[in-house]
Amino acid sequence: MALIFLELNEINFDVIKKYISKGYSLPGFSKILKEGILETSSENNYDFLEPWIQWPSVHTGYEYSDHKIFRLGDIVKSDFPQIFEKIENKGFSVGAISPMNTRNELINPAYFIPDPWTNTKSDGSFFSKSLTSALRQSVNENSKSRLSFSSILTLIFAMIFYVRPFKYFSFTRYALSVFGRPWRKALFLDKLLYEVHRTLFKRKDPDFSTIFLNAGAHIQHHYFFNSSVSKENKLINPEWYVNKNIDPILEMLQEYDQILRDLLSIKKTSIIIATGLSQKPYNKVQFYYRLLKHEEFLKQMEISFREVYPRMTRDFLITFDSEYSAKLAEKKLESITVNDDERLFGEIDNRGKELFVVLTYPNEIKLDTCISVNGKSLKLNPLVVFVAVKNGMHDQKGYLYLSKDLQKYKPENNQHVSKIHFSIIDYFNNKLSS
Repeated sequence: MALIFLELNEINFDVIKKYISKGYSLPGFSKILKEGILETSSENNYDFLEPWIQWPSVHTGYEYSDHKIFRLGDIVKSDFPQIFEKIENKGFSVGAISPMNTRNELINPAYFIPDPWTNTKSDGSFFSKSLTSALRQSVNENSKSRLSFSSILTLIFAMIFYVRPFKYFSFTRYALSVFGRPWRKALFLDKLLYEVHRTLFKRKDPDFSTIFLNAGAHIQHHYFFNSSVSKENKLINPEWYVNKNIDPILEMLQEYDQILRDLLSIKKTSIIIATGLSQKPYNKVQFYYRLLKHEEFLKQMEISFREVYPRMTRDFLITFDSEYSAKLAEKKLESITVNDDERLFGEIDNRGKELFVVLTYPNEIKLDTCISVNGKSLKLNPLVVFVAVKNGMHDQKGYLYLSKDLQKYKPENNQHVSKIHFSIIDYFNNKLSS
């Protein structure tokens, strides 16, 4: 049988249990909870509790202390073999949709669409290249409402040729409902990615296929305070941010439940579902902002650079022609303060000819908020775009489900997420010997 690995990034199953106990209908989640799920663990240091660290652990079988992959996109600089090419080297076919922080080294992928943040190639087909471009534009500009014309065309094409026809109406209605409820943009993309994966899986019939869904992580980060069952910190979101009577967490779980039920209905297929890590409600109010136009900002700061690559939410990578140029830029960025008080970029990782930068300023940026640079004062508000009020923080606990036929491959409870790698390898080793 083929094996599908659903990477359901950062979903908190303890919260799911609370919704079910309150009488909410989540039959897909109820089914796998009844069959039994394991808990996984990850690093103890909070700085290492990042999905772009944990998923490479799953894919390589190594913990962070060994693989040292710390930033999103850094997998392209690593030479650790990944599960995808390991399985292909055993003679099996492999497909993958958006696996986080994964490089494509497959010789003949059934399909491969990389995550929107990692600079690696797709499988080379026209559709995969177009969808990769559209996802990068959509996700890397997730705080804006606009999609490029080419991205819209690609998504329409995906709707027509990769979504099952009986879902056209519900997909169109959901797409139109995004306005005023921005979390639905991320959910729409996940719903679409699942349909693309389902269609490609049926057409290409790979032995191993993985799909990564990230809307749940995004929504927990941004709207956990609105959960009707998770009120540990008693913090609330501003009314201008989201109506207190709306629960995006429940909506996300209901949409994922539909995906889960459909996935479990696919015949002659083994299923693994993992979260990597999870989230719990944050313990304070913090605002997230993103540079509006990264290149223009750096030029305005008179910083000489080669390229700039936006990453997830507040992060971006800058490359330079020399270490000297990078050092000058580092000093310039470190000197930028908000209202002569706090650094705008509190986290700068100098890697020689590269800087990985995080916009860490945590407070609300108002119309009169200014930055100081080179003795000059500039209005900050026009230079950034609001992303979210932080609602969720990472937790080392993750969750793991294996379908009944895979029970002999399951790791012990509360093992490091890297052990999932060996469960999958053991499954394919057994297929070779049987």
